[in-house]
Amino acid sequence: MRTRTPHHYLVNNAGNSAQTPLGSTSVETVDALFAVHFKGVFFLTQALAPVLTDGGAIVNLSSGLARFAGDGWSVYGAMKGAIDVLSRYLAKELGPRGIRVNSVAPGPIATDFGGGTMRDNEQARSHMAAQAALGRVGEPDDIGPLIATMLSDRTHWITGQRVEASGGTLL
Repeated sequence: MRTRTPHHYLVNNAGNSAQTPLGSTSVETVDALFAVHFKGVFFLTQALAPVLTDGGAIVNLSSGLARFAGDGWSVYGAMKGAIDVLSRYLAKELGPRGIRVNSVAPGPIATDFGGGTMRDNEQARSHMAAQAALGRVGEPDDIGPLIATMLSDRTHWITGQRVEASGGTLL
């Protein structure tokens, strides 16, 4: 008989991007964003919840675009807003098992996401840096430690929350 390996943590971090201006966005584009950003999170969590240890933690990746509007990003931003809401519902549902569920919402981060624009395009980086209270775009090392902290026992009393890590973008 095969035994299921228990898991202490789940980080839902899959993502894709596409601009979705009103009037020129296809059903296929919306479906692709929905499949990754909502259905993927929901169904992976549903599949793994039975093997998550009591007292474990889940972090779902949201986005600053769920708070501030960027031109042409309405569907992506709405999907990330849905993740914030889903995280609260999951926190309530998994709370009796002591499983904490939160969302982390990065602002512009210099990664390969979206074709690496924030990493590689100096004009885009400068524009977004000017929008941030801390005067720069984020780096992966600005987000990883936050996710690790949200999974740790140091945040044992935090659940159902959205934590934005954007350097104060568009305050």
